Formats: sequence, C-alpha cells, structure tokens
Amino acid sequence: MPNIKSQIKRVKTNEKARNRNAHFKTMVRTQIKKVRLAITAKDVELAKTEFNKAVSLLDKAAQRGVFHPNKAAHHKSALARDINALNA
Repeated sequence: MPNIKSQIKRVKTNEKARNRNAHFKTMVRTQIKKVRLAITAKDVELAKTEFNKAVSLLDKAAQRGVFHPNKAAHHKSALARDINALNA
C-alpha cells in the first residue's frame, strides 16, 4: 500500500476503473455469445437483432478505451461475416 496521498487516491481510482472495465468486457462477451448461439441455431432474425446490440456495445467499449478499436472492428466483421453466410 502506498504512503503518498496522491498514490492512495490513484489506487482507489484504478480499482474503480478496473471494475468498470471488467463489467463492460463481461457484457460484450455475453452479447457476442448470444449472437453466436443465434447463428448456430440458424435463426437469422434473432442473430441480426443480437448483432445490432453487440455492435453498439463493441463501439462503446472501443470509444471508452476498454477495447482497442481494431479489436472491436475484428469482432464486428467476424460476426457480420457469419450472419451473411447464413443468408446465402
């Protein structure tokens, strides 16, 4: 534990940010799993609605710095590719 007052404050702030980031990552992962389940069930309509929610969460995560923007783009394109494969 640090002795310096500003460092004590930073530890508290970093813990809050870590918890917030972990919560956001969990939400994103859960939403991606929902899209994957809809894809494996071959339910195109459900997959599209869940995909839209996942895209929103991924964009927010990238904007807030939880994920790198390229990681968010990678997930979005992979999910879109799989949904488009269902339509074909």
